[in-house]
Amino acid sequence: MATDLRLRGLDDIDPESVALPHGTEVVTRVDRFAGERRVPQGAVGRVVDVAGDRIEVAIVGVGRAVYARRELTLHRPGQLRFARRREAAWNALSPCIVVEALVGSRAWGLAGDDSDTDRRGVFVLPQPWTTGLVAPPEDLVTTDGSATYWEVGKAVRQALRADPNTLEVFFARDVEARDPMGQWLLDARDALVSAEIYRSFGRYALSQVKKLSQSLRLAQHRSLLLDWLRREPALSLDAAAARLVGAAGVEAPSEADRHLRAKEYIKQLYRSLHDQGVIAESSFAALAALAAGGEAAFELPRELRPKNAYNLLRLIATAVDWLRTGQVELAVAEPLRSRLLAIKRGEVALGEVLDEAEGLAGELEAARQVTRLPARGDVGRIDNLLRRVREEAARRWIELAPGPFGADAPPPPEARWEEDEE
Repeated sequence: MATDLRLRGLDDIDPESVALPHGTEVVTRVDRFAGERRVPQGAVGRVVDVAGDRIEVAIVGVGRAVYARRELTLHRPGQLRFARRREAAWNALSPCIVVEALVGSRAWGLAGDDSDTDRRGVFVLPQPWTTGLVAPPEDLVTTDGSATYWEVGKAVRQALRADPNTLEVFFARDVEARDPMGQWLLDARDALVSAEIYRSFGRYALSQVKKLSQSLRLAQHRSLLLDWLRREPALSLDAAAARLVGAAGVEAPSEADRHLRAKEYIKQLYRSLHDQGVIAESSFAALAALAAGGEAAFELPRELRPKNAYNLLRLIATAVDWLRTGQVELAVAEPLRSRLLAIKRGEVALGEVLDEAEGLAGELEAARQVTRLPARGDVGRIDNLLRRVREEAARRWIELAPGPFGADAPPPPEARWEEDEE
């Protein structure tokens, strides 16, 4: 039988005592109503919000419903181990956080009354955690997902690759060094900066804009199709595809190919709706019945919400200014700030926002041409810094200095064999 080296076994874990992180796939143990719609026991969903024993779950094809922890069970057994390990890592290593920053909309000057308070940062592993068989965690995440911290080696590698989320930690206005090692990292942050932000900020954001534009077109096609079926329930699959070719401007080498592409899109739509539990069977007839029943109004896909579009526009504008001036300012200035807030409130059509973001491509390229930022980060300086940090953690352990890296260091996880879960 296959074996694996794990943090600990599951035999001594009460499944209902384990906190459920955001995104955990769960199965409901009781019936519930979401609005007027009954959600039966055994429905599968994902955790989207946690407030003590109150857990909000998104049920595909239904909406959101609130459950107590005892009313939910994990969909896959392996998730129990993951949740337990994540909780144990946080409890043991949160005192080892050396840098913490306020990030997200509050750092960008775009927060509203209902905005989340998100934090990210860096932690250092106590020396005993780095010498055994069990691979130590590289991430610490709170149960509600509002705070994430990276192990120092992972953090600086991400920053050298110009990862936007990581650079935001080091250059946020509201950033705190909780330990001298954290201050060493902040003092060296200029060594992390390079012209790679052209690619990781700007080009990445533009590629996402292109994907959003395609998703928006598909959503518009869906609305057209469902409206036709609502008006003409007897419309055939071939006739609907032919109509979609003309109305949606489907592109392909030939008329036959355009028709085939439109037809395949319709099939993908009803397959997707069936997978989500919205229609009873994966067929065009079921799609027509849904439309005829007047239940064809859906929210835009999650990726087409204004928040995503406004953030991509912000990311491109930040890259342009940073490349052009050599100085980073994460807080957005006017007039862009007012524009972004209007987008966030849903006052600007999504297509207009995407066109605006694509229009910055020329400015981004021009900024790259004149930037004085180095082509790459200073890996030699950062390598020396990383060694210094880890040597300091080791020194404190050896000398049993007061604090979480010495006399009060959390014990490392036990290494032992466990059978794989099937």
